[in-house]
Amino acid sequence: MEPPPASERPTSAMLKGDIDSGRTGDKNPVFDPGLSPLGTDDEAAGTPPSARRIAIARHYENLERWMRGGWKAGATHNKHDGFPVVFVSFIGVVGLILMFGIWAARGG
Repeated sequence: MEPPPASERPTSAMLKGDIDSGRTGDKNPVFDPGLSPLGTDDEAAGTPPSARRIAIARHYENLERWMRGGWKAGATHNKHDGFPVVFVSFIGVVGLILMFGIWAARGG
């Protein structure tokens, strides 16, 4: 999916296109249908976002995120968070406590 072009008067659909294309780094580039497209709630309330607000949102979603993260488009699922040492240790300790409790209950 191709990202939408730059525009002097961006729309909510363009912001959604940025997200769906993977340009913002939030998800893999694929069309994401929704029951209520981005911006519909604001329009229904009678306060649609201005082109300036959408331009600011596109700027921060596209440029600022890449400056801080430096990830490539579509690489959202290629992150390596490391081995969850604390979680695995906690599970091990709980297992040992349960084993000791069962052993003690049986008259060990």
